Amino acid sequence: MKTTKLIATLLVAGMLFTGCGVKNSQAIIKVNDTVITQNDFDKLMDKQIASSPFAKMGMDIKNDKDSVLYVMTERAVVTQLIIDKLLDQEAKNRGIKVSNKEADEAIDKIIDKLGGKDNLAKLLKENNVSAKQFKEDIKTQVKLQKLARTAGNVKVSDKEVKDFYNKNIKNFKHGEQVRASHILLMTDENLIGQDIRNNSKKELTDDELQKKVKDKIKENGQLSNKLAEELKADSSKFAKYAKKYSQDSASAQNGGDLGFFEAKNMVPEFSKAAFGAKPNTVVGPIQTQFGYHIIFVTDRKAAGTESFEKVKNNLKESLANEKELKAIDDIVNAAKKKAKIEFIDKQYNPDELTKKLTEQLQGMQQEINKQNKAK
Repeated sequence: MKTTKLIATLLVAGMLFTGCGVKNSQAIIKVNDTVITQNDFDKLMDKQIASSPFAKMGMDIKNDKDSVLYVMTERAVVTQLIIDKLLDQEAKNRGIKVSNKEADEAIDKIIDKLGGKDNLAKLLKENNVSAKQFKEDIKTQVKLQKLARTAGNVKVSDKEVKDFYNKNIKNFKHGEQVRASHILLMTDENLIGQDIRNNSKKELTDDELQKKVKDKIKENGQLSNKLAEELKADSSKFAKYAKKYSQDSASAQNGGDLGFFEAKNMVPEFSKAAFGAKPNTVVGPIQTQFGYHIIFVTDRKAAGTESFEKVKNNLKESLANEKELKAIDDIVNAAKKKAKIEFIDKQYNPDELTKKLTEQLQGMQQEINKQNKAK
């Protein structure tokens, strides 16, 4: 699935995650004539923490508000809130509004990219996002795009695309490629354990959790053998089975399709199995560090260079998005220079947070030096 950089930016920033901050209207920062409240901070902090890879590994970032990870996140959140407020003010000053019709049109494009409404609904459900919240996030994205276009010419000519292609032709060369789909049944104890804890109705002891994890890994192994046997007999069911059983949620919504890839892009065991099979062949289960894979090879492509016509549209979209992002950066930088920003609650001043973070990192380094000397 290919999306624009602006969409990707919103996703990374936590667009598809919701938080439950404490409802507190106390102003902590004033940006020109508007304020950022404690509630604004709490909500975005919850989003950022929820989307953090450390949180997904089971780390409780909120548990220690003096930790390096918490302060880093805190500083990033404050910076983002100020930028968001400046962009809101700029949009208002320029008379930029987003109608429901414009938001719906943008959502339709995303639905098309995802391959249907069902896939979007599944993605929102997996991330606990309501349709209402999603539409509000899309309105924000459209507003940024419209704001970028008011700052200058963000259109990309065919000549610009062709010139970029010719100057970067080496980036469009590729080795031998295979297109394959897969079904993944995990064996990672940490991920499985986290999933079990999240779905358990009662608090589990370490022994109880460990037993459930081992049982689940054994169950996944048995299921992988069963599914592989059925799919080798009838590969037409592969997409249906991938959507139902695969624990790789990103590819599962696309029927397990991973697109074209070179051998170097996958772990050795996976590549060996995929590149050793003919098109329209199901192989596996094979085991990697991620778990059991059932692989359906659908196509092969010899080494070569992607033609300009094939990459033109995606390349044009990418270059346009780069111009839009540059325009937004310019707007933010200009707005910062003339803005009056007051930190009502001094603990949210980025300079103070940077100072605190520096002291923590220096303390960590000193501790490491002590340990090294003691060895």
